[in-house]
Amino acid sequence: MKKIASFEVNHLTLKPGIYISRIDGDITTYDIRLKKPNNGDYLDVAAMHTIEHIVATYVRNSDFSGQVIYFGPMGCRTGFYLLVRKIDEADVIKLIIDAFSFLAVFNEAIPGTTASECGNYLEHNLTIAKKEAKNFVDGVKNYTVSSLKY
Repeated sequence: MKKIASFEVNHLTLKPGIYISRIDGDITTYDIRLKKPNNGDYLDVAAMHTIEHIVATYVRNSDFSGQVIYFGPMGCRTGFYLLVRKIDEADVIKLIIDAFSFLAVFNEAIPGTTASECGNYLEHNLTIAKKEAKNFVDGVKNYTVSSLKY
């Protein structure tokens, strides 16, 4: 089989940040990398689940809600993918930073955490999710469009 685009990225040199993973027509996939790959420090599963719930809810309630296709985790537990349609790259950077900044200080009930709303509703960790969000924001707060290249 032909390798998919994300397997073509050198994960030995990849650092935490925000990257354009691929562009398919009018849909852009952003690689939101919170952890350095293959470094032994991966996202806690429960915290990752919480990040997914809060950030997905945030971006789908933003001014760009109609252009958000998907926000979800990477199987390797080093980050997330955000798929959007027709949003300026600078606006995407701001949206990501705003979403993770919102999470870093979030003190409400995690959205979508009842048995009828989620297939694993008991596995969440807001404390670790907030810490990961703050660390990520601290690392990307000065990101620019030119930073989006792998």
